[in-house]
Amino acid sequence: KESFKAEAVFGALDQAFPKGPGLRTSTHILSGLAKKSALDMTLLVLSWHGTSDYELNSYHYNAVIDACAATSTWQKATQICSMMVQSGEEPYRPNTIPFNA
Repeated sequence: KESFKAEAVFGALDQAFPKGPGLRTSTHILSGLAKKSALDMTLLVLSWHGTSDYELNSYHYNAVIDACAATSTWQKATQICSMMVQSGEEPYRPNTIPFNA
């Protein structure tokens, strides 16, 4: 069931954004989902970004960490912080914002 959900979400996002969303649009999508405490959907959207050439930045990761905070899933938040660090790119390194979430 989860893979079907992911396929449906990925298909809808691909159709809505054939060239990928802009940075602001992507951040707004993730932030909006985080505000709704929609962690599963937020993770799917983050995963969709990871399947394309789209570059993630700290705003994207922070939005997902906010969703983790809203749903009290601190273990997942620490995994997201680890993903940021493992990416090795300076803009993706966690700062005080995700650690305060």
